[in-house]
Amino acid sequence: MGKVRVSAKGPSVRIIGIDCATVAQKVGLALCVIREGRPRIDQLLVGESWPAIDEQLVQWATQPTLLAVDAPLGWPALMADSLHSHRAGSELPYPSNTLFRRETDDVVAEHLGKRPLDVGADRIARTAHTALSLLARLRETVGKPIPLAWQPGSAEGLAAIEVYPAGTLAARGLPHSGYKARTGHSVELRQQLVEAIRQQLSVDDDAAMLMVQSDHALDAVLCTVAGLDFLAGDVLPPSDLDLAQREGWIWVPSRIRCAP
Repeated sequence: MGKVRVSAKGPSVRIIGIDCATVAQKVGLALCVIREGRPRIDQLLVGESWPAIDEQLVQWATQPTLLAVDAPLGWPALMADSLHSHRAGSELPYPSNTLFRRETDDVVAEHLGKRPLDVGADRIARTAHTALSLLARLRETVGKPIPLAWQPGSAEGLAAIEVYPAGTLAARGLPHSGYKARTGHSVELRQQLVEAIRQQLSVDDDAAMLMVQSDHALDAVLCTVAGLDFLAGDVLPPSDLDLAQREGWIWVPSRIRCAP
């Protein structure tokens, strides 16, 4: 998978990877701790209930902490503007792809050849709603703001970013589809991905086994890998920051690498 340069300052930095879902039992949570530039998965679990997930996040979310969330954190600006004044029966005067896709979705698709789901026209919208509610509860519990981070290479304070595990894999030339099922082939793919991940960060045997057993756990760890890319500054930035701050932005590697 290749090594990453972690430029965050301070004795230790935390990345919380959240593979978000509408059902608590399908949420993966990973805690990656970076000490002296060396990242390690300290804890990894799959959710049991929303209160348990909230409690775990509060325990992990110490300063400085970057939350890397696998879920859209915004909606297409044109869709929001169009629906605000729309009345039933009236035409929406824009193509559906323009309405339902964000700028970041198109950029990722062009850059990686892998298109994220359309948050404006897919069930992923429910996952987005769940993720935003999760962040809101965490803000209220810790009593601190959790802004979205917009400066790659920075790890100050408590902040969140939107990530896309399949894009993180695609940029590395690794299998990025077919690994989520329960078939023997999917298990083999997860084993392959776990070995690739272990080239970049330290993962003990118990965590590795859970990643092979659960795609939710694997995606949570991939979220932390995306967080490492962000901290290293090795990510594709938005060309229109104002639009990205309204719609959200998926942070994927700027460099496309060959398969190992």
